Amino acid sequence: MSEVVGSKVMLGDVEVSRVVEVERFALPPRAIVPEAPEEVWRDNADWLAPDHWDPDTGDAVAVIQTWVLRSEGGTVLVDTGIGNGRERPGVPAFEHLDTDYLDRLAAAGVRPEDVDIVVNTHLHGDHIGWNTRDVGGEWVPTFPNATYLIPAADHAYFGPERGDAVRADHRAGFADSVAPVVRSGQAVLWEGTHRIDSHLTLESAPGHTPGSSVLRLHSGTDRAVFVGDLLHVPVQILEPCCSSGFCEDPGAAAESRVRVLGRAADEGELVLPAHFGGSGAVEVRRAGSKFAVSGWV
Repeated sequence: MSEVVGSKVMLGDVEVSRVVEVERFALPPRAIVPEAPEEVWRDNADWLAPDHWDPDTGDAVAVIQTWVLRSEGGTVLVDTGIGNGRERPGVPAFEHLDTDYLDRLAAAGVRPEDVDIVVNTHLHGDHIGWNTRDVGGEWVPTFPNATYLIPAADHAYFGPERGDAVRADHRAGFADSVAPVVRSGQAVLWEGTHRIDSHLTLESAPGHTPGSSVLRLHSGTDRAVFVGDLLHVPVQILEPCCSSGFCEDPGAAAESRVRVLGRAADEGELVLPAHFGGSGAVEVRRAGSKFAVSGWV
């Protein structure tokens, strides 16, 4: 059974904590999950508010964060947020941030040189930003000793070969947060599945992006799945066919979400999305053809 210790949870032999970069990111629900019925927010207000929904403004509420795993003596970061000082054309909320993310990481006991693995679940700008930092006007890897695990399908989809077919902010993110770690020789482009250690395995879950992935944890009797942006808000647990407005292929994203949630419900996997506020980790159960929240950790 998982054991909560302070702001950390032990899942078998793996310690899980998180570092929050942006504590409150709010958007109208229609901007996040356009097809979700308005009433599903109101009907579940008693538990959605205030961590996931602001009843005063009607906005959906999310966070930008990194999951920190310590497994078999190694330190693994799952997604690296937006980053400081970025140019993100058309996305003003992501531009020119100046946060104390690295100080927060240090407060969690993690120095950049301590990181062994960086997992980018996909290559949207709010998952790759702290891959690099600006040193003397040059973007260099933030984590000098880390291997960066990057989905090969996303590397191809967002890379320069597709030119103007890629949105301007995605082109900028690739240039400052992905290309430098590839040039450094620290990147591993993977596809299908990728085993990190005896407890952690990456699996493809396409749709949100072509290379979107989930990270599965299995240690002792505990199981968990870090789902990236398969879930942006808890309403998508209740309405799993409703993909986000940021999905490259909403239909494929819905198929991946139903598959991953089904396994989580059937096998007792704790679900840890990239953007949930509150405790951030949720247990799910089947509810007919959909799913429901059975508890929070």
